[in-house]
Amino acid sequence: MLKPRILILLALLVSFASSAQSVYQRDQALPVEKVVYGEIESRRLISQTELIEDSHQGWRTFGGALLGGVIGHQFGGGSGQDVATVLGALLGGGIANQQSQARTIQHQLLELMIKQDDGQQVLVIQTPDPSMPLAAGDRVRVIYFPSSVRVDIAM
Repeated sequence: MLKPRILILLALLVSFASSAQSVYQRDQALPVEKVVYGEIESRRLISQTELIEDSHQGWRTFGGALLGGVIGHQFGGGSGQDVATVLGALLGGGIANQQSQARTIQHQLLELMIKQDDGQQVLVIQTPDPSMPLAAGDRVRVIYFPSSVRVDIAM
């Protein structure tokens, strides 16, 4: 039979996992700081490799340690049982941690050198939009948001 401490840990784990919510809102409007018009001087496609870590690695390690501790607790008696529980938790956490792997993702990006009407030259890197091909010589608008910049065709 499981000890009350292990049952409490399992209950806390389940309640915490179910309370996690996404903070991203798809239809969120962003304030624009300024819009500057200009002309694309140069354009080139670049690629960026991003290393993606397993976002659930910590939970998997915790779950492996918990499961290993429960299994280890089934062996021995007295202080030997405590040692088996600790060793099981360490072994389970170690195995779960090793199973989590990072992977790489290749991103295609568009690098644009723009001469703005205010005389500034800016370099913007953004994801290419197939529905809006941009080329050198195109008249564009540079849209400055609080935390990012976007370039599109001037209309």
